[in-house]
Amino acid sequence: MAIFYAPDILETGTLNEEESNHCVKVLRMKAGDDLEIVDGIGNYYKAKISNPHHKKCAVDILETISEYSKRNYKVHLAIAPTKNIDRLEWFAEKATEIGVDEISILICDHSERKVVKNDRLEKILVSAMKQSKKAYLPRLNEQVSFTNFMKQDFGNSRLFICHCIDQDKKILSHEYHSKQDAVILIGPEGDFSEDEVEKAINKGFVPVSLGESRLRTETAGVAAVHTISVINELNI
Repeated sequence: MAIFYAPDILETGTLNEEESNHCVKVLRMKAGDDLEIVDGIGNYYKAKISNPHHKKCAVDILETISEYSKRNYKVHLAIAPTKNIDRLEWFAEKATEIGVDEISILICDHSERKVVKNDRLEKILVSAMKQSKKAYLPRLNEQVSFTNFMKQDFGNSRLFICHCIDQDKKILSHEYHSKQDAVILIGPEGDFSEDEVEKAINKGFVPVSLGESRLRTETAGVAAVHTISVINELNI
């Protein structure tokens, strides 16, 4: 069954123009057809089309499920942008499908890309949320310098920095335990600088490895999110 994103569905009772066009013109759905809707803040709706207008498709809500598939932990992934933006977009899609709550674009000393436009990434997050039948849309923060990111208060989250510098590191899968909120830093293609690693450690971040293989930035991001997901599924 088709899933649509409508953050203000309870206020308007309609899909926005983009979703309405997809519903009516592309999928050729008609009055009386059933559909599913998510609002990005945890609500999942079963609905029926009442007026299939291609710009303002009206629906009747039949059932509401609150906190749909809500997890008992949160993951904030701060990742440096890749030189090839397609790789960052791939990460955003896969991380959303697996389960991530917040994404920050981290501008580092060795970052080759310094500017990322959030508009396209937001659309990718919405599409991935619908594809994976999730009701929570990850929060996408504006890009931030590593220095300013370190000024944030991370509360009680476990803090990890993944890097390739030759020094003693823990294994993420050994260091993290289920039901813990986590903030994980992933560096650029040229890795974090030694100064950045030192600043992170002084802030309380634990240096970790994702395994023996040296991973690309986007692969490391997905691997980190997947590691956290598996540990929580196994409750270890």
